[in-house]
Amino acid sequence: MDSLPPIPTTNGYEPTTRRNGHPLHANNGASSNLNHISSASNRLLHPHRQSLSSLPNEQPGAKPSRDNCDRRRPEDPEDASRLPNMSQQLMGQSVTPFLREHIPGLYAPIGKPDLPSMTALKTKDPNSKYCYRHRPDSKCRRAADETKMGLIQSKLETLPSADRQAITNVWSLFSAAPSKHRELMLQGIITQCCFPQLSIVSREVHEQLKIDFLTALPTELSLKILCYLDCSSLCKAAQVSRRWNTLSGDNVVWHRMCEQHIGRKCVKCQWGLPKLEKKKLKEWKIQQQADVDAQRALTVISDAPSVGGAIKRAASSVEDADSDPAKRQCVNGVGNTDQSTTTQTFRPWKDLYRERYRVGFNWRYGRCTIKTFAGEHTNGITALQFDDNMLVTGSYDSKIKLWDMEKGEVIRTLHGHTMGIRALQFDDRMLVSASLDGTVKIWNWRTGVCINTLNHQGGVITVHMAGDLLASGSMDRSIKIFNFKTQQSYSLRGHTDWVNHVRLDASSRTVLSASDDCTVKLWDLDSKVCVKTFQGHVGQVQQVLALPDDYEFEDETTREGDAASVASNRSGTPPSGSSSSSSQNQVDEERAAYGPIFQDDPERPLPPRYMLTGSLDTTMRLWDTATGKSPRTFFGHVEGIWGIAADSLRYVTSANDATVKIWDARTGKCERTFTGHAGPVTCVDLSDSRMASGGEDGEVRLYSFEGEPSEVEEFGTPS
Repeated sequence: MDSLPPIPTTNGYEPTTRRNGHPLHANNGASSNLNHISSASNRLLHPHRQSLSSLPNEQPGAKPSRDNCDRRRPEDPEDASRLPNMSQQLMGQSVTPFLREHIPGLYAPIGKPDLPSMTALKTKDPNSKYCYRHRPDSKCRRAADETKMGLIQSKLETLPSADRQAITNVWSLFSAAPSKHRELMLQGIITQCCFPQLSIVSREVHEQLKIDFLTALPTELSLKILCYLDCSSLCKAAQVSRRWNTLSGDNVVWHRMCEQHIGRKCVKCQWGLPKLEKKKLKEWKIQQQADVDAQRALTVISDAPSVGGAIKRAASSVEDADSDPAKRQCVNGVGNTDQSTTTQTFRPWKDLYRERYRVGFNWRYGRCTIKTFAGEHTNGITALQFDDNMLVTGSYDSKIKLWDMEKGEVIRTLHGHTMGIRALQFDDRMLVSASLDGTVKIWNWRTGVCINTLNHQGGVITVHMAGDLLASGSMDRSIKIFNFKTQQSYSLRGHTDWVNHVRLDASSRTVLSASDDCTVKLWDLDSKVCVKTFQGHVGQVQQVLALPDDYEFEDETTREGDAASVASNRSGTPPSGSSSSSSQNQVDEERAAYGPIFQDDPERPLPPRYMLTGSLDTTMRLWDTATGKSPRTFFGHVEGIWGIAADSLRYVTSANDATVKIWDARTGKCERTFTGHAGPVTCVDLSDSRMASGGEDGEVRLYSFEGEPSEVEEFGTPS
C-alpha cells in the first residue's frame, strides 16, 4: 500500500507528525522525494550557494534549455513521470475531506447531518450578487473560457496518467479552496516561479482581468453607464458583442443623447443638433388629435343607446357582461380591433438622432442644396418668411406672393398695397403686411381677401404679431399696438427717428423696438412706458431679436453669474449648490434691474434676458437686458446689416455687402459665409434645416441642409 509522501517545509526538514498527531513513516521512495524537494527549496532560498559546477554541462554557445526551470540537480536520476502516483487511499485521506469541507454542495455524504458549511450555504441570500473583485469572500461566478479550457485539456492529455492525476488533484484542491487559501496557494506558487514562468503568469492575468462589466452588471446600471458616452463611443460599443449592441441601441441611451444635443449645444462636446421639424410635429399632433376624437366618438356611441332599447339593455347589461367578454369590449368601444387601429407607433430615438445628426453635420460643413425663386417680382425683395411648403415674399413692387416651395411656382398674389412692402408675417390664422403706403393689412392668405386695414401717419416699416396682439413701427416714430380680441389700439412714443423693427413678448407683456436714432427700447404694455433704453450702436439699428429663455451666455468672466441667474429666475429651480435664500436674493436683484413694475409683481414673467441687434454700423450685438450692457459684438460684415434670424444653435445675418453669414450661438464665431446674390441681401429667415435669403436683385435663395451625403454639395466659405 502506498504511503503519503512527506510534506516539505521551507527549511527542507521533514515534519515528524501529521496534523492528526500520528507519526509519519516514510519509505525509501518518499525519502528520495523529500531530498529532491528539500534541495530544490534550498536552492530557491539560497541561490548564492549554488556553484557553477552544479549546473548541467552544456556546450559553449548553446541556448538555455527549459530544463533550467525544473529546479533539479544534475546528479539526480532522470524520472519519467517526476510526479508520484497518488493512490485512492491517499485521495480519500487528504483530497476528498478537503473538497467535502469547502464545497459541501458537491461532496457532502448523503444522509449525513448538515455541516456548518451546508447551513451557511442554505441561508445565503441568492439576491445578493456582488462583484467578486470587491467581494473576495463571495463565490466566483465567472465562467471559464471554453476555448482556453479545450486547449489546456488537449495539452493535459499528452502527459502520462500519473501526471494527469496529480495536476487534476491540484486543480481540484485550488478550485475547492476558499479565498484565503487560494491566495496562500498562489503566493507559494508564484514565489517558486522563474522569470519565463512569471512572464506567462503576467500574460495570462492581463487577459483574464478583462471583465465584460456590461454583462456582469444589471441592465439599469449598464444603461446608466452608456448614457455618459458620446455618439462615436456608442457606435464603437455596438461593435463589441451582441449584448453591447443591444444595450448601446436602447431607447433610454439615445433619449438621453437627444436631450443633450437636440435643440441645444452639449456642454461637453459643443455639438448641437436641430429640433424636430415643425411639419412632423404638426403631423404628429394631428394624428394624436384624430386618435382622441375617434376614441371619444366610440365612447359617445357606446354611452348613447336608443330610447326603445334602453330598458332592455339596462336589464341585460349584467348578463351580457358576464356571458360574453368580447361583446362587452365591443359595447364599450375599446375592442381589440379599435385598439389596433388607434395605436400610435413611435420612431426609435436612435433613428431620430441619426436624422438630426446628418442635418447638423451638413450645417457645420456647409453641405446643402440651393433652390432659387426668381422672375415673378419686378423689384427687390424686402421681406420673406417660409413654412413647411410655402414661401411668402414681399417686394418694392407692392405685391405679396405665395410660393409652392416644392414646385417653385407662385400659387397666389395678394394685391392691395399701393407702395412697397417692408415687412410681413403669417401663421395658420392670417397674414399681416406693412407697407410704405402707411397701412398694415390683415389677409386671409388662403383666399387672398383683405380682412382689415390699420393706418399710420407715415410709412410702416415693421410689423409683428404674437398671440392676440399686433405691433407695428412707422416712419412717424411711433409704435402702434393692436388687440385682435378687443379691436382696440394705442401708440407708444419715445423714439426720435424711424422705428425700423419691433418684437412682441406675449408672456412678459413687453415689446422691443429698434430705431434709426441708434437705440433699442424695452416697453411695458400694461403701463405703456419705456422700461429700458439700450445705447451702443453708432449706426441706425435695423433689427432686434429676443433670444429664448434657455440661452446661456458663454463668456469666461460672466458665465457662472449668467447661468445662475437664468437657472434661478426662469426655470423656477435654484442652481446647484446654492441655498434657497441666496436664490431668492438673485431673483429679487434681477427683478429690481427691470424697475418697480416687475419688482412689485413677483408673479409676472420677466422679459427675455438676452437679445440681438443688427445695425448699419456693420456689427451685430448681444445684449443683456437686465444689466443693459452688451457683452459681445459680432464683427465680420464690411457693410451694414439688414436682416437677422436666430435659433438656439446659430445666428444668421444678411448685409449690404451681398453676403449671408452663419454664427455660432455660444462662441460668437462666424462659421460660414454664403455668397450668390447680385446685390444687398435685405432679409433672411431660418428653420432647423433650411435657410432663405432675399435681395435687391429680386431673387430668393433657399438653402436646404437635409439630404444624404450624395445629394448635397459644399457651399459657402468657412471662416
